[in-house]
Amino acid sequence: MQQTSAYDLDALRAAFPAWSLFRSDAGVFYATRRGVQLGNADIDKGLRQTVCADDVTAFLSLLEEQTRMAARP
Repeated sequence: MQQTSAYDLDALRAAFPAWSLFRSDAGVFYATRRGVQLGNADIDKGLRQTVCADDVTAFLSLLEEQTRMAARP
């Protein structure tokens, strides 16, 4: 497991309200979309129902990328 930088899970939740975020006992960050069931076209576009990362920096990067991708037509 990698060392994580400081983070505030409540602040992350506030920043990404469309996602349900948590950190596992093993220290892995997970986020699952709230109230959205992605279709095949969305998945083909690169969107993911759930994302995970071992550190907060990679986790934020994934969430930001998914947010940008979802905003594209």
